[in-house]
Amino acid sequence: MDTLFELPEPETPEEAVIAHYRLSDDKYGSRAEREAIFDAERAMAAAVEDAGVGEVDGNEFGGGEAVVYAYGADAEALFKVMEPMLRSLPLRPAHVVLRQGSQERETRVDL
Repeated sequence: MDTLFELPEPETPEEAVIAHYRLSDDKYGSRAEREAIFDAERAMAAAVEDAGVGEVDGNEFGGGEAVVYAYGADAEALFKVMEPMLRSLPLRPAHVVLRQGSQERETRVDL
């Protein structure tokens, strides 16, 4: 059957892993803290790419907190790959938010 147009494929909702780390001051943390985040982020990006579960999309520093963002089709699969590196960072308190599904259900995991 010929159609006049093709309907777009329904989009799979993008899920997220968002990691929050408290820094040693109320601004951007120490140089060592920033370098630790950057090193962990590079390691996470490589592991996530190798596993084919999404992408690590960057970070944000300010207000005494560092945040690392990652996105993919399955937040739990993404977190499973990232978890060892997320837990290896010594900065505390720290937690991860898993955003799941089209309803953007959020689950908090303390590190």
